[in-house]
Parts: sequence; structure tokens; C-alpha cells
Amino acid sequence: MTSKKQDESQSQGYELDATELYTDENISQRRRTPVNEKILLFKIDLFVLSFVCLQYWINYVDRVGFSNAYVSGMKQDLDFKSDDFNLVNTCFTVGYVLGMIPHNLILLKVEPRLWLSFCTLSWGILTLSMYKITSFKQCCAIRFFQAVFESCTFSGTHLILGSWYKEKELTMRSAIFTSSGLVGSIFSGFMQVKIHTSLNGRNGLAGWRWLFIIDFVITLPIAIYGFIFFPTTPDHGRNSRVQSFIFSEEELRFARRRLPPRSENVRLDRTVFRRVFGRWHWWLFSFVWVLGGENLSFASNSTFALWLADQGYSLSQRNYNPVGIFAVGIVATLASAFYLDHCRSARHWHVAIVMAVVMCVVAVMIRAAPINPRVMFTAQYLGGVAYAGQAVFLAWANIACRDDLQERAIVLASMNMFSGAVNAWWSLLFYAATAVPGFQKGCYALIATSVASAIVSVLIRILQVKELKSKNSGGNISRNHFYMEANDQAEKEAVNSGF
Repeated sequence: MTSKKQDESQSQGYELDATELYTDENISQRRRTPVNEKILLFKIDLFVLSFVCLQYWINYVDRVGFSNAYVSGMKQDLDFKSDDFNLVNTCFTVGYVLGMIPHNLILLKVEPRLWLSFCTLSWGILTLSMYKITSFKQCCAIRFFQAVFESCTFSGTHLILGSWYKEKELTMRSAIFTSSGLVGSIFSGFMQVKIHTSLNGRNGLAGWRWLFIIDFVITLPIAIYGFIFFPTTPDHGRNSRVQSFIFSEEELRFARRRLPPRSENVRLDRTVFRRVFGRWHWWLFSFVWVLGGENLSFASNSTFALWLADQGYSLSQRNYNPVGIFAVGIVATLASAFYLDHCRSARHWHVAIVMAVVMCVVAVMIRAAPINPRVMFTAQYLGGVAYAGQAVFLAWANIACRDDLQERAIVLASMNMFSGAVNAWWSLLFYAATAVPGFQKGCYALIATSVASAIVSVLIRILQVKELKSKNSGGNISRNHFYMEANDQAEKEAVNSGF
């Protein structure tokens, strides 16, 4: 009888305290405030998802804009030599790596609305300063500090999304978020061509310099929008004026309680090291995204743009042709999210296996015929499939670490941090500008990381099933037990079957 009342209350959006779930008397006595969950979800999408997508979109407009600027005149104007382009990218990666964990820990203490808006404004100002650079060293310094501020975006957003969305809502929102960055990549390519056509030489500035000015003009209103309208997380709701303007107190309480419970005894203190390093989550999720990130590095290090420049393609072709990679990435990301959300037997490791197979095919194609345009175009576009890993692996970690907020913050940041740390030297070793057209060593490295990512993904799933079995057999009943992952019928079947 009690269970039936619990389900009815939740379906109507009523809130139940942890101490009141299992007594009929308390349920009947408590004043229940109805909350329309569909309206609540619409508000979260409208104000939370919109800002993080805009922020990531302009993040990628800037990031890819540097590559577009390089092949659109910057290389000649600044007299870049040999692997200078890769060294600048390495400086950016180092700054990105150093900033990630501090940003996520700051987001646990400082209202994310303030911190994310501040970081967006800061990297926007640094982007503006790029139009004045006159040397390779200046470029390295500015890109380093840009990365320090930009590193708040990716892992920080996954932390925030995991604080708002249920498991069945999370993967698609993560996919929309990561796709917004790919849309920014597409936009940047088209924008660079238009700028070069219409503004090159205007007021004595080269077209690639105008690109950075326009990037800043676009970034500024996004930072302002976040400062005014971004409602941060349900846990910050008690102290946020923006929260109280968008959500009622009942909606905020329900937003917290509709998610799987997490332990209220854990704190951001010395015990966090034991909790993080004593579990498999940090070790294996960090490792699998190092591998997934290096699968992606074939595309993210602009190997196609370098190949097009080496083969003598025109400026517009160098900017337009790589757009297909990002388009494939968007389709692959959304298709993966749809599969995980709508297929009962879907598992994250299934997607990991498919991505690994595709990337092995890409490596073999390029190794076999590196100067054949048809082969290279096909392989490069297929390589965009690796972008799906951004949503799949981060959402997977979000779900696995959901009952410990501090662990989740560190695991998500560490995944991106270690991936970036490896990529800082990986790109120089395997995808340097001097490695065109064949990227011979890079092809062998891509096969190795693809196969390894598939193996580690299967291992993660095995350990996840064991962990779910352990939780279920423990007999601990929580106030939101009917939301736990293992209570989904498909998940139950997978756990009972052992996989």
C-alpha cells in the first residue's frame, strides 16, 4: 500500500521527505504541493541548457577559429615555422589541463552563474587581444591563458547537467551540449571565409585578425546572458536570486528529490582522496577518456585542414571542407544519445565498441592511400564519429558517480584533464604539421587507442554491474530508491544476467 502511494505521489509531482516515505500516516498528514514535472523540465532546458550550449558553442568558435586563422594567413604573417602550430596547441592544452579540476571544485563552492560568466568574459577579452599579436611567443602566452578560463566549460557543464537531469534525460542533453560545440566549429569555418572575403584589409587589418575581433563581439553578450539568466544548480537555489525568479521553492525541492539520492555525509574534505582513489571510477573513467580523447585527436588537431593546405587546396576549401567532419560528429552524437535513451537493451559500452571499429577503419584507409582525395575525404569524415565519445563517456561517468557529488566533480574533471595532458604531447608525436600527408605513426596510434578503448569500456561495464548488484543486495532502502539505475527493468535484466 505504501509503495503504491509513493508511486502515485511521484507521478503527480508531490514531494516526500526522506523520513516520511514509508509511513502512511506521515504521507497523509504532510501538505503536498503539486509540481508539474514537464514544466519544470522545460524551464531547466530553457535556462540551464541554453546557456551551457551557447557557452560551448562560442568556445569552439574560438578554438577552431585559431586553426582557421592559421590556414588563412596567420602562418605567413607571423612567420610560423615547422611545428609552431602544434606548439601553440600544446600551450593551449597545458592551460586547459591545469584549469579543469580547480574549476570543478570552485563550482562546488561558488555560484556557477557567477563563475562561468566570469570565465566566459575573461576568455572573450583574451580572444580580442589575439588580433594584436605580432609574434609566435605572444600567441603561445595568450592561448595558454585562454585555455585556463575555457577549461571551466566542458567538465563543469557535465557536472551541472548531472545535478539537474535524471539518467534517461541526461544522455540526450549531454549530446545536445557537445553538439553545440561542433555547430560552433562549423560556424567558425564559414565565418572565416566570409570575413576574409569582406573584411580582409579593412582598416589595415588582415582577415584573420578580424576573426578574433568578431569572436569577442559574439562572446560578450553570451557572458552577460549567463550572468543574468543562468540558474546554476538546485543545490545553490537557496541563495540565488536568479533561482528564485525562475523556479518556485517547491520546484527546486522537487528538482533535488527527483534525482537518485546521494550520501549527505560526504564532504569536500580530506576523505575525498580516499573516496576517489579507493574506487574504480576515477581510474577507469579517466583512462577510457584518455583513449577516447586520442581517438578524437585525429580530428581535433585539424589534420584535415593541414592535409588540404599541403595538397594545395584554396583558402575557402581549407575552411569549408572540414565542416563535414563536425556534421558527422553531430549526427553520431545525437544518434548515440537516441540509442541510449530509447532502446531498452542499450548500453554505453555498445557505442564505445562501434566507435572503436569505425576509427580502426579510418586509420587503415589513411595508411593505405594517404594522397588519394576520395579515400582521405571519406576517412576524415568517418573520423567525426569519435566526437560521440564526448557525450557517451562523460554521461556514463555522471551516472556511475551520482551518489557522491565531490567524487563526481573530480572524476569528470580528471577525465578531461588527463585526456588533455596526453594530447599535449600526443599531437606533437603523431599529428604534427610535418607529418602530412600520411600521418603514418598517427594511424598506428589510432588503431592502438581504438582497440584499447573498447576493451576498457567492457571492463567498466563488468565492474558497474558488480557494483549495482552489491547495492541491490545490501538491502539499504533510500528515499528515492525507485529512481536508482537498477530499478529500470532493462537495467535489472542486465544486472541479473551479469552484463
